[in-house]
Amino acid sequence: MQEIKVNLPPDLKVGAKFKGVFEIEVKDKLGNLISKSKAENIITGQGLNHILNVEFCGATQIATWYLVIFESNYTPLDGDTYAVPGYVEFTAFDEATRPIYDKTLGNKQVTNSASEGVFTANATKTLYGAALVGGGTSPTVKGDTAGGGTLECAGRFAANQPVIAGNVVNLTYSVTVADAG
Repeated sequence: MQEIKVNLPPDLKVGAKFKGVFEIEVKDKLGNLISKSKAENIITGQGLNHILNVEFCGATQIATWYLVIFESNYTPLDGDTYAVPGYVEFTAFDEATRPIYDKTLGNKQVTNSASEGVFTANATKTLYGAALVGGGTSPTVKGDTAGGGTLECAGRFAANQPVIAGNVVNLTYSVTVADAG
């Protein structure tokens, strides 16, 4: 096979840039806003490999993704995986399963802003960040790390979010893509 070299101008940017942002709102039992914060995420190595594998190698797409909030003081890393996420998942909420990431596609953006993930706290905790998981055998199970899923991305909130029993936590995740040029 012959190698072909192309000389590109040094200021030419090629590729695509993804940007994901988690937005959290903590409300009291009456629906009054207590606090809110944002987290820009990293797409983990596992998540990037999943994207490439589906897009270019014909791997099976993960149809349903789930929202996760974590309660450990942790900053996500590229090497984090579903099996070893680095964080401790927040599981002290009333809902039986992880909330579905009920997303819609718009102008180069996927978001669940029309259908936020809801977590009703049943204990006093501090929330530090959020993640998006899917695939495997048990992605709906709170705290699962053994199900062989994919940790697509994770991010740490700009401000830690304390919650008490009865607080309602709404989580939105939006990812945009743009040409890097």
